[in-house]
This record gives sequence, C-alpha cells and structure tokens, in this order.
Amino acid sequence: MPLLDVENLTVSLFQDGTETPLVRNISYRAEPGEILALVGESGSGKSVSSLAVMGLLAKSLRVTSGAIRFDGQDLLTLKDEEMRTLRGRDISMVFQEPMTSLNPVRSIGSQIMESIEENLGLSRAQARLRAIDLLKEVGVADAERRLKQYPHHFSGGMRQRVMIAIALAADPKLIIADEPTTALDVTIQAQILDLMARICRDHGTTMILITHNLSIVARYARRVNVMYGGRIVESGDARTLYTTPRHPYTEGLLQSVPRLDQDRNVPLKPIQGSPADPFAPIEGCRFHPRCPYATDLCRSDVPEFGDGLACHAPLSIETREAV
Repeated sequence: MPLLDVENLTVSLFQDGTETPLVRNISYRAEPGEILALVGESGSGKSVSSLAVMGLLAKSLRVTSGAIRFDGQDLLTLKDEEMRTLRGRDISMVFQEPMTSLNPVRSIGSQIMESIEENLGLSRAQARLRAIDLLKEVGVADAERRLKQYPHHFSGGMRQRVMIAIALAADPKLIIADEPTTALDVTIQAQILDLMARICRDHGTTMILITHNLSIVARYARRVNVMYGGRIVESGDARTLYTTPRHPYTEGLLQSVPRLDQDRNVPLKPIQGSPADPFAPIEGCRFHPRCPYATDLCRSDVPEFGDGLACHAPLSIETREAV
C-alpha cells in the first residue's frame, strides 16, 4: 500500500466571487522509503498541491474534489485538531527559505525542542538531548553550543540544516521538501540534497522533492511527476524520463538547463513564451501556445492522462525531426 495516495485532487482559488482551479485533477502515489519529485516552472501547482497534503492552504484556497490518503487515512476528512496532531509527527515540511520559516527572536534550540516536546511528549531535558543529536545528525558542528544561538548566527546552508532537524524531530514517515535549495549556492545545494537523501535512506522516510530544477532530480529521485498549468503532464522513472522524454514540456525543461553530458558549445534552448496564466481561458492543452509540436487537436481538446502521459502529440524520432 502506498504511504501517500493523491487521487483526482483539484484545488481552487476563490476570489471576488469567482473560482479558479490552480491544481487540476492530479493523481500520484508515493511509496514507503522512496524519493518522488514534483517538477515544473513556478505557478505549475507543485507547492499548492503539497500544501493541500499538509492541510496548510490559505483561506482563499480550497480542495474542491479528490482525496488525499496518508497511510490509508483520508486527510480531507480529518478535523483541524486531528490534522495538527498528524502534522509534524507523521508528516513534516522543509520550506524554501529558512530565514522566513525560523523565528528570528527565538534560539535554534527552543525551536527544535518545541517540535520534540509537542509531538513526542518528552521532558525539556530529554528534548534538549534529542535536539543536540538532531543537529549532529544534520551536520551542525559543536551542536550543544549552537543550540543557544539564533537564526542570524547561521549561514543559509546551516539554517536549512536546522529546518531539516526540525522536520526530523518526531521521526516522520513523510517529508515534503519545497524547493529546499533554491536560496543556496550550488556547492551547498549538493550538500543539503545529499544529506536529505541519506536521512531518507537511514530512516526509511518517504520524501517528496519539489523543484523547478530537473538537473538535481536525476541524482536523487526514483520517480518524477512533471507538472504544467496545474496538471501532471508526464510521470515516470527518472532515468527513462531524462533519456527519452515523451512530453514536449519535459523536453523543453531538459533543453533549457546546462548538462555535463553535452557539448558546452551547444546553446541552451529556452521554452518560448511564459507559463500558463491560471486566470486566462485556454482551450485544449494548456501548453499548446508554447509547444512546437502542437496540432489542431491540441488547441481544441484537453488531453487525458494515461500511461504516464497527457499529450496529443507525444514525442518520437519522427516528430523531433519534423520540427
């Protein structure tokens, strides 16, 4: 049984008397112990769908259809108090920018210990020992001394390690990492992602890695869901998706980032145009205004998702040569 089973999930924005779907009928599963990636440009619906799993949607956002099952339990049927108990203990989240997530006027130790005391019911002395162990596990040196320090005493990479420690405080079954390395330089990105992958392996934790950067997914994720315009447009094994993408959007993402296995003189090919505006009415496939392979069918009918793909003009050698 999958640890997380998202089925036909739709999340809409209610504003000025209108309803605008931001996540459109998506379905995916995350198995125990695996790293699953959600990939796409900003505005594709990655973060909104994950906030729905956490039960942290803003008041203007609402799940309008679908189910979110965690360990066999439908999260959408839980009361707020039941969801608060589950959050932090069984499901944790690592946010994109730790400086906006950490409280600047509270010590690092008090913020880690709060999660431990709340979710595990340990005494303050026990929570302190657990916090020290967690800081050591995520690679913070001199953990006992640094427990007394504040977020501004830490570098960006160290603050993100603290966020991971907080996420691990109750030894959760699922960690959602929402763009955890965006604010970090390339070297620190690799350290943080290596750390998170090791923790998932050592603890048997499932991780959903949300990112717009396909170059980091190949090394860490086993399966990938590619999102565009609030939908999952392609899903599959990471290695297969990288070598033979079937959706034009996936191909565009791969061609727009540098790769070490390509000639450095080959220019990058950015995807033309801008990401789909959720407020703009678009007939047919929402990617067709930017797609070099679009057909009349693409412009009129929304492709159904099946066999890991939602596309009327899937890529082949013939279609690539024709462009």
